Amino acid sequence: QVQLVESGGGMVQAGGSLRLSCTVSGRSISRYSMAWFRQAPGKEREFVAAVRWNGARTYYADSVKGRFTISRDNAKNTVYLQMNSLKPEDTAVYSCAADVYYDGMDEDYDYWGQGTQVTVSS
Repeated sequence: QVQLVESGGGMVQAGGSLRLSCTVSGRSISRYSMAWFRQAPGKEREFVAAVRWNGARTYYADSVKGRFTISRDNAKNTVYLQMNSLKPEDTAVYSCAADVYYDGMDEDYDYWGQGTQVTVSS
């Protein structure tokens, strides 16, 4: 069974940085495309970033482009989201997702983590 566990969330002031981690157990992620999504209170879940299984391509939502970086370490079975220049509107629960075949911006990923809270104060 594939399990995804996020960590690294917390509270930070606007302009600060956080690095989220998503560690996968039960299967090697080397053949999985990985993504981050977020959901703010009262809003629908939205795509943040994705990285193709081979790392050859990354995708970002326009709202985070230039501030967030997704990366993966297959040896550690972990994907990261480095978040810089954080804004109050980045406040949300951040969840990672994995899929063998899909690497897009929709929620068509097979496996999901429970999420980690990120709160950015002004």
